[in-house]
Amino acid sequence: MNRWLVVVGGVLIQVCLGAIYAWSVFTPSLSAAGWTAAQTQFVFSAGLASFAIVMVAAGYYLMPKLGPRLLVELGGLTLGIGYILAGLVCGTHVVGLVLFIGIIGGAGIGLAYVVPIAVGMRWFPDKKGLITGLAVAGFGFGAMLWVKLAGSWGNLIANVGLNATFVIYGVLFAILVAVGGRWMVFPPEGWIPEGWVPHEAGAGKVAHGTHFKASQMIRTPQYYMLFAAFVFSASAGLMTIGLMKLFPQEALVRGGLDAAAASAVAGTAMAVFFSLANGLGRIVWGTVSDWLGRRTSVIVMCATQGLFVIAFIKMAGTPALLYLGAALIGFNFGGNFALFPTITADTFGAKNIAALYPLVFLAYGVGGIAGPILGGRLGDAGNFPTAFVICGVLCLIAAVIAAFVRHVDVAELQPVPATSDEAELVES
Repeated sequence: MNRWLVVVGGVLIQVCLGAIYAWSVFTPSLSAAGWTAAQTQFVFSAGLASFAIVMVAAGYYLMPKLGPRLLVELGGLTLGIGYILAGLVCGTHVVGLVLFIGIIGGAGIGLAYVVPIAVGMRWFPDKKGLITGLAVAGFGFGAMLWVKLAGSWGNLIANVGLNATFVIYGVLFAILVAVGGRWMVFPPEGWIPEGWVPHEAGAGKVAHGTHFKASQMIRTPQYYMLFAAFVFSASAGLMTIGLMKLFPQEALVRGGLDAAAASAVAGTAMAVFFSLANGLGRIVWGTVSDWLGRRTSVIVMCATQGLFVIAFIKMAGTPALLYLGAALIGFNFGGNFALFPTITADTFGAKNIAALYPLVFLAYGVGGIAGPILGGRLGDAGNFPTAFVICGVLCLIAAVIAAFVRHVDVAELQPVPATSDEAELVES
């Protein structure tokens, strides 16, 4: 098989999974139906938490048993069913949308998300950063597509209503993920690209043939450092996503725009500038890390993100600066999803990445609860700026933590008897 088909399939899958980042396009309709700012974030946070938790089971247990193709198709079907049921059953009921779009839809994303990453790293050991960035770029670009289809491009919400839009999206997600899944297969055992020589230990590279098991990885301080850095960095980006409509709209009105114009400008900031930069950042940061190094890339990304998030407080009230701020934060936020999988693979080995990275990615679920709810609570209290300051400082702390991450040899650990599941996973 032409290995670049894996990239095509991965991007198509991730475009659908990125629908979770389009949630802000639905919040004005829900606010008009009586939802508070905090309630609009409950669905988003539930989806992120479900996504992260289910991803652990998907990578550790289900991938070895079902294989990547069947697993990703199951994920697309679950995501689609969640949205379809939300549209058919619950109207604008808070609990119903939390259950169907948040928990069930998030579970579908968690089932499918790790597949393009794991398959891509196997087919492209020579370009892990670039390919991981490409594989997850669709997640960022997908937000723009689904926001615009529901809004100014397709006018789905205005023409057919909120619930019918959920149903249409659910059908599209199930079909498109199944199409992309046809190329989600691992290369033959022992396959390497023609002319490529595996890296030996040194120069910041993990030794070829060194493969941590999950039980070994979680016994290293490096795991907890990566986890904390990811929590802090993800919280800032996810809070900004959740508030990208509400906070700038409020700031723009204070700056003199009428409510309709402010809504349009804020929508463009999220749907175009943040979303495009989010997708582009995944590709660029992944590519840059192939030559700059993962740790240095994470340090630079987190440090600059902290500064951008704090500066966004002043930038949000002016359209041009709002667009710039949304693009800068989106660009760095996208980098998380190219850098943390690859720094995990470089630190602990790439062979078992489907089981290892979900344990690191749990940090995203923690950030998905902490960031948006912090922003929603402080927003209801009329204090959006404090939320941005807190998250900006956390990003700066993440940069300091990342500076202390070092590569570790599995031989440094005391041997741990493998469970039958782990032995089966490694064999797979």
